[in-house]
Formats: sequence, structure tokens, C-alpha cells
Amino acid sequence: MDTAPPGWRDRLPVLAYGSNACPSKITWLRDELGLTGPVVAARARCTGLAAVWASGLRKVDDQRPATLTSLPGVEHHFLWFVTPEQRAILDVCEGRGTRYHLAHLDNYTVKTSHGTRVEGVHAYVGASAVRYPLLVDGHPVRVTDVPQAEAALLLGEPAGEHGLECTVVEPEQIFT
Repeated sequence: MDTAPPGWRDRLPVLAYGSNACPSKITWLRDELGLTGPVVAARARCTGLAAVWASGLRKVDDQRPATLTSLPGVEHHFLWFVTPEQRAILDVCEGRGTRYHLAHLDNYTVKTSHGTRVEGVHAYVGASAVRYPLLVDGHPVRVTDVPQAEAALLLGEPAGEHGLECTVVEPEQIFT
């Protein structure tokens, strides 16, 4: 028996880290990209996943964006449960296919703050060297360890990949 609320199956769990976890980003997405409808989000406990600073800077403001990689430990982020229309807006915002790929996260544990394991979690992961993790002295730098104002000043080199166990999802594979 299916106990999911009406419309729930039409939503995709997408891990929100970095600026996507900031409530003001929702307002920006509404104002600038036409995001509509209620944003359904839950606090998430992620095991083996870390938000780290990306190797490249954003062209619009010379700030360093966050990217995702695999590291030991637990971090708390948010899950957005997005509709197909909201996911399309996120695709535009994240530069899907150039800056970030949308990927299914494989072999990671993501639970809500109430302890419910969420299956089928997706995330935007680095698609090129500028969005791969920045390695300083050979190691990624967690967003929680260095504030945004200092992140742009970090010196290092890009990792050779995003460092995640994931499956990149082609646009036609979502919501079919």
C-alpha cells in the first residue's frame, strides 16, 4: 500500500549544500529564474559526503562556490524535494552539463533529522575541473572549516575528479 502524500512521487530528493542550503537562494530563484510552488525541504544527516570548496571562482562575483565530495564523517545539509519544474530551474542555476552534473548518489547514507533514511538522493556534482574540489596541500577544504570570505584566497590545485560514488543522470532519465 502506498502511503505517500499526493504529488510526493513527483518530487526528487536533491541534496542542498553550499548556497543552495541558504533560504535567500529560494527568493533569488523565484525572482531571477521563475521558481514556483512550495519548496519542500528537510534537514539531512549525510554520512561520507562533504561540502568542500571548488577549485574555480564564480565569474559573477569572484567567490569560490561549494562542491560535493566523499570524505569520512557526518555533515548536516538539507534535502530539497523538487518537482520536475523546480528541478529544471535548478538545472539552469547550476549550469547542468557544464559546471555541475545532476547525479544519483550511490552508497551514501542520507537521513532526515528524524532518522528516516532517504533513498534515491541526487546532488549537483562537479562536471569540470573548475567545480572539482580544490586541493590545498593535497586535501579538499571543507566549507565548514574556512569561511566564504577567505575561501577565494585559498591556493591549491583542482582534484582530478569530483571524488564521489555517483551516477550522472541524463536529462531524459529524470521523472520518466
